[in-house]
Amino acid sequence: MKVVLAGGTGQVGGVLRRALAAAGHEVVVLSRRPTRAGEVAWDGRTQGAWVKEIDGSDVVVNLAGRSVSCRYTPENLRAMMDSRVDSARAVGEAVAGAGRPPALWLQMSTATIYAHTFGAPHDEASGVIGGTEPGVPRYWAYSVDIARAWERAQREAATPDTRKVALRAAMVMSPDRGGVFDVLSWLARLGLGGPVAGGRQYVSWIHDGDFVRAVEFLIARDDLSGPVNLAAPHPLPQRDLMRVLRRAHRVPVGLPATRAMAELGAFALRSDTELLLKSRRVVPGRLLDAGFSFTHERWETASRDLARRRRAPGRPHRV
Repeated sequence: MKVVLAGGTGQVGGVLRRALAAAGHEVVVLSRRPTRAGEVAWDGRTQGAWVKEIDGSDVVVNLAGRSVSCRYTPENLRAMMDSRVDSARAVGEAVAGAGRPPALWLQMSTATIYAHTFGAPHDEASGVIGGTEPGVPRYWAYSVDIARAWERAQREAATPDTRKVALRAAMVMSPDRGGVFDVLSWLARLGLGGPVAGGRQYVSWIHDGDFVRAVEFLIARDDLSGPVNLAAPHPLPQRDLMRVLRRAHRVPVGLPATRAMAELGAFALRSDTELLLKSRRVVPGRLLDAGFSFTHERWETASRDLARRRRAPGRPHRV
């Protein structure tokens, strides 16, 4: 099987690239700065020589988009929007123009599309799309606008011969250096992994192995299209997530942080508190209904496995 992986040089792309290549598939990565064998140049916006890789491929996976780990300035928010929408439109145009279009287009999206909640979890059928919920910073709505525009660009692409799936992914936890699990582990090992602003906010997550298996499941199941939540079945409050993670790293305590302290920390890390404070309680309704079985359903087993792999020599860097 030939898989074209657009934006495949980040953490999630690295996880998927390694797994697909190890399974014997041909993987072609579209990158703005190709440096390795199997990488082809593209700008994420316009058609070019890279479209030849789409024609005749079996699956295209578009992960491209500016990292959300940044300060949410107007300039960065616009770059996050444009990079996602432009790349989805470019992929859609390439698929539409292919003589032999791929059978499947997997488009990255995000669990952040759902509303901030401490109540019932969001699945694809009954989940509430965010952007209008009360009591949260108004600028959080822009993240939802980005996700909706991202999915709309795929949905509106004229690709009748290609099945389309939007991957509403939660935080993909892998032991790669620089990934989200690595950052959380670093905080925990420093004794800073306590509850943030009380820690009631839910964290949705998925183990990297289950992320790969879910992608393979969606490739094999030709009856699934549209939005699919890629998240473990049991999201948990941030305070519990960090408590379990501290236990996995054998760290007895974690200092709590107030909202003001979280603001200072996010500023120092050049990130934004939405990533810490928005309550994302998302569950994989469609995957479970279709019979997908998670290897790591609960954070207790997932965090132990990830912590063990993080301690192992030779773990990969985030590209």
